[in-house]
Amino acid sequence: MSYDPNDPDFEYLAVDRKKLLKEQTQAFDGKKACWVPDEKDAFLPAEIQSSKGDEITVKVTTNQSIKTVKKDDIQQMNPPKFEKYEDMANLTYLNEAAVLYNLKSRYQAGLIYTYSGLFCVAINPYRRLPIYTMSVIGKYRGKRKVEMPPHLFSISDNAYQNMLQDRENQSVLITGESGAGKTENTKKVIMYFAHVAAVAHKEEEEKKDSKKGTLEDQIVQCNPVLEAYGNAKTTRNNNSSRFGKFIRIHFGTQGKISGADIEQYLLEKSRVTFQQSAERNYHIFYQLLSNAIPLYPEKLLLSPDPALYSFINQGCITVDNIDDSQEMLDTDKAFDVLGFSEEEKMGFFKCTGAIIHFGEMKFKQRPREEQAESDGTAEAEKVAFLLGINSGDLMKGFLKPKIKVGNEYVTQGRNKVQVVNSVGALAKSLYDRMFKNMVVRVNRTLDTKAKRQFFIGVLDIAGFEIFDFNSFEQICINYTNERLQQFFNHHMFILEQEEYKKEGIEWEFIDFGMDLQACVDLIEKVCFRFHCFDSACRYSELKRWFSRKCFELSNFINFQHFSIPAFRYLIHLRRRMYVP
Repeated sequence: MSYDPNDPDFEYLAVDRKKLLKEQTQAFDGKKACWVPDEKDAFLPAEIQSSKGDEITVKVTTNQSIKTVKKDDIQQMNPPKFEKYEDMANLTYLNEAAVLYNLKSRYQAGLIYTYSGLFCVAINPYRRLPIYTMSVIGKYRGKRKVEMPPHLFSISDNAYQNMLQDRENQSVLITGESGAGKTENTKKVIMYFAHVAAVAHKEEEEKKDSKKGTLEDQIVQCNPVLEAYGNAKTTRNNNSSRFGKFIRIHFGTQGKISGADIEQYLLEKSRVTFQQSAERNYHIFYQLLSNAIPLYPEKLLLSPDPALYSFINQGCITVDNIDDSQEMLDTDKAFDVLGFSEEEKMGFFKCTGAIIHFGEMKFKQRPREEQAESDGTAEAEKVAFLLGINSGDLMKGFLKPKIKVGNEYVTQGRNKVQVVNSVGALAKSLYDRMFKNMVVRVNRTLDTKAKRQFFIGVLDIAGFEIFDFNSFEQICINYTNERLQQFFNHHMFILEQEEYKKEGIEWEFIDFGMDLQACVDLIEKVCFRFHCFDSACRYSELKRWFSRKCFELSNFINFQHFSIPAFRYLIHLRRRMYVP
């Protein structure tokens, strides 16, 4: 240990040694102490009273109640010396109850980070903790993992030092359920690299442009822009990432940052036109209408009230602990730091405003005809003005589009339902292309043309979720998480043990029982075949076909043997979508 436990910076990182000593010297009987399952608390501490065959009688120490449980359901308890242990890989008994108890006891003491061997487990505190300051960064810089209390900065610094010493690229994988804190921790990792590997002559660079920041500032300021256009409130998370991103931070030969680039995946387009009752559309819509910068609603021909617009008022309008006005100011500043011109910035805002107006376009069906017609042109003219196109051509494209038949183009009549669907599809497509273009523009800013030697990649994808209503994007997100988990298990459990055998280490191969390849193969090859979705979507029977496949799958899976999230999710889909 090379830190002072009484240092205020470690209040939420290191345990109180005096209190811990009392807890570690409590009486303990290893032959009687155990954990028993409980419906409410998962596991409760207990003492074994007697045994008869496969049944064990225990006394729960928290409420003194007597319970009879099966022998196989009991899990062993660690001695008190492992109370609030920093690295769970060193526990005597590494079972589910021991892991949960250690994480819970540390969390209740205000300690959100805990090591588990090579990994760092983080539990979302749902509050701001003063553990990411410049002072804390300085104390973790260049320190070995065992010298400091568990922290994300230690993992980040180890990756940075390994890159410098081994001359190899590094990756930081941040995974977990929705709301676990992946995006926040991703921002802290990037912030750490930006400060420990900052280039010299920072003051001179700042003088060149008062608005445009340094490269390190720009890397950090990517987050407000991407979160504004890619994050939204869900039932699980007030600031949920509705897209995945892989951020590569490039370093030169001397270990200084020389650039960065971002890859984005699986933006949830369906949210642009539909949200559940307890959710919101993307943050940017509410930021623009917060009237934090009155010029923007005025230029976008919008009233600063989100409740007036159908594409963004289907769920809640405001979110606890999110100030849309302040977020708008942060987003606007981030655009400036990233070097966006006023024209570029307004271009993105105009496209965003046009999408809001798309939702207000009204159509009606002509009597005794299959042709729809516009029910007012005011909104179409606003959309056309913001997008810089002719309103007549826009309406003609919706109502009587030209399609190619053979070598000729013919005009096709559209009914009201088809036109409304076309408007929604165009709004989603516009938002998707705008977001992708924004990422390309950000990458252009982060590309300094400086010499690049190595990079550290940080992966942050949308977490696993099951909602009341699951969109197509949701199954893609959950499937991606299963693939990622399989990759993790294969490299950390399978390949690691094979490496032991190659080195001649006496090792009995352990089956960890977490091989998800059967699940992945089932989704890819047997049932869904994602590559067939495109052709299947051309037919109106898609929903019936998809439901039937979910139903067939749910009938032959033994969930006692395959109790993993993907299968539970498929059952959920069958219940939601099955058409008899």
